[in-house]
Amino acid sequence: MKYLLFLLSLFANTIFAQTSILSPYPRGYFRDPLNIPIRLAGNFGELRPNHYHMGLDIKTNRIQNYSVFAAADGYIARVKIEPFGFGRAIYINHLNGYTTVYGHLNNFNATLEQYVKQQQYRLESWAVFLEIPDGLFPVKKGDFIAYSGTTGGSQAPHLHFEIRETATDINLNPLLFGLPVPDQIAPEILRLALYDRNRSIYEQSPKIIPVRKKGKSYVTAPALIITHTNKVSLAITSYDRQTGSSNLNGIYQAILYENESEQIRFTMDRIGYYNTRNLNAHIDYKTRANGGAWLQHLTELPGYQNSIYQRGKGNGVINLADGKVHNIKILVKDVYGNSAQLSCRLQYRMPVATKQDYPGKMFYPGMLNVDGAADCEFYVSEKGLYDSVHINYRKTVSANEQVVSAIHSIGEAYIPLQDSLVVRIKPDRDISPELMDRVVMQRFAGSKNEVLKVRWQRGWASAAFREFGNFQLVVDSFPPQISPVGWTNGADISKASRITIAVDDNLKTYKNFRAELDGKWLRFTNDKGGNFIYIFDENCRPGAHELRIRVEDEAGNSQSETFRFLR
Repeated sequence: MKYLLFLLSLFANTIFAQTSILSPYPRGYFRDPLNIPIRLAGNFGELRPNHYHMGLDIKTNRIQNYSVFAAADGYIARVKIEPFGFGRAIYINHLNGYTTVYGHLNNFNATLEQYVKQQQYRLESWAVFLEIPDGLFPVKKGDFIAYSGTTGGSQAPHLHFEIRETATDINLNPLLFGLPVPDQIAPEILRLALYDRNRSIYEQSPKIIPVRKKGKSYVTAPALIITHTNKVSLAITSYDRQTGSSNLNGIYQAILYENESEQIRFTMDRIGYYNTRNLNAHIDYKTRANGGAWLQHLTELPGYQNSIYQRGKGNGVINLADGKVHNIKILVKDVYGNSAQLSCRLQYRMPVATKQDYPGKMFYPGMLNVDGAADCEFYVSEKGLYDSVHINYRKTVSANEQVVSAIHSIGEAYIPLQDSLVVRIKPDRDISPELMDRVVMQRFAGSKNEVLKVRWQRGWASAAFREFGNFQLVVDSFPPQISPVGWTNGADISKASRITIAVDDNLKTYKNFRAELDGKWLRFTNDKGGNFIYIFDENCRPGAHELRIRVEDEAGNSQSETFRFLR
């Protein structure tokens, strides 16, 4: 009897934990997309480089080709195939106004796979984003649609699963729909960070406050934090876990209280892809870019658009000018109502007067910002910056013969941009008309390298980037190189199952790849931007064949190679 009462109590507690967050969305409408227990490698709103994670990453036990099923009645509306991102993905529109997305798939079901292949040959493109006519591929809840995989930007086998509003294409937190994900584990709070809000977020390093668990709550050491700035904001490092999983996932909600009054909160419940890059304002981008921890701001930066934040009595900036002790509480929750609480006290004390000068011109969010020199101009739009910051400009000379300009260093790589940075550069030498069409602008910072084709206007070359760094003009007259992998020209490959082609370029910028077999376009895949692969099918019958490959790079240099083989 006691054992029965214990089970009933446990069941009741589980139900309470699983339903404690009120949800405006229908629970039980969507089934799990796999016939295995849901264990999460990633959750909605989790922090990723330059974006929020927009769905659930469901583990597939480190293997591929689990059957994937439609989460509810509807019809397949779109199919996407790309080398990065989702890889191979299916979009299903449902009768209740929602869309589910299934990413990193291997093969689709046979009927859909054949249809997609036909469209790829019609469009002569492996990468496609197909809008499928309504009703062409209806599905019932639980119908098999594809096999799980690790295509695209996936680092290991799993299924990426999203739920969106069909009309707006805004992503919703799938856990709010009552999917069977057990969770009786409260979030963890690892650290607290303190910022001087009389200065730019990007012109300081935060004061890191140690955090320890005391009973069921968290406290700082020391409990009273003395600060020498009269306006501060806070950030936290916090993670969540689900029952049965060791992965450190993102938190659902954090609420900041000052003297028991709610100041601000953020909630990971709905985010649009147009808004996902705003993660760079939600985190301490500088700290993370320099190899530090993920810190989530408990305040809105001035240039933050389409916020995940909801204001209470304030915007998260705490005024300590009165010199009194301010009681601070931070409450962190997951979708199921499991919570963690951090408490501390803040007090301002007059600082010793200091003055700090920063190189460069002050740029402001909400304004068109312009700067440069006689041979370089750069523009940051009104939506470009999240906070005011000095943007330093420097110029050095390049010794590289291919480089036809000075190296123009603009800002710092740890200052994030929401909108494009337009850079205009004047060459430092005469360029012949035939070479002008081979000029690209190269951005480099640390290990990152990016190359874009330029636009010419009155002797100036321009291009738009999404990051600060070092910029220079390069004449690229070297075409990409094409090489067969595992076979040679004229070989008998009748026992092989595929053809593999490797492409290399001096600036790693090849973009257009075209293959023709006996004069007809042939579908090569290019998952993860690696080698190009053709798996033998009905389009290559036994016998002698001629394969022509043409590749073009960003500068417009092209290379063609013809291979013969016997199958």
